[in-house]
Amino acid sequence: MFALTDSQKFYLYTKPADMRKSFNGLSGLIVRAMQKNPLSGEIFIFINKKRDMMKLLHWQNGGFMLYFKRLEKGTFEIPKHEKQDQEINISYTKLAMIISGISVKNLKKRKRFSK
Repeated sequence: MFALTDSQKFYLYTKPADMRKSFNGLSGLIVRAMQKNPLSGEIFIFINKKRDMMKLLHWQNGGFMLYFKRLEKGTFEIPKHEKQDQEINISYTKLAMIISGISVKNLKKRKRFSK
């Protein structure tokens, strides 16, 4: 199934990524730079230096899924983070907004009930 849901964890790699990298190259970045397990089922997000390309790598049922988006116009916004952070945890909602071109700089989440 090709699906991403809000029950999954999403990690955005904060440094510019080489979009020539595919499954093995991106897995290496996950292990070496982010110090995470690419087989964990979490979704790892990479954006290039010009911020007009994005790749998502996801391990799912015995194989990797690679999602790729290239913008013809405009750029992807990278959320605020500390300069030393290699990755930031973002929500599914924030990812959808970044992909859609909605600015996430001044977002404020309202209180909701949670267990």
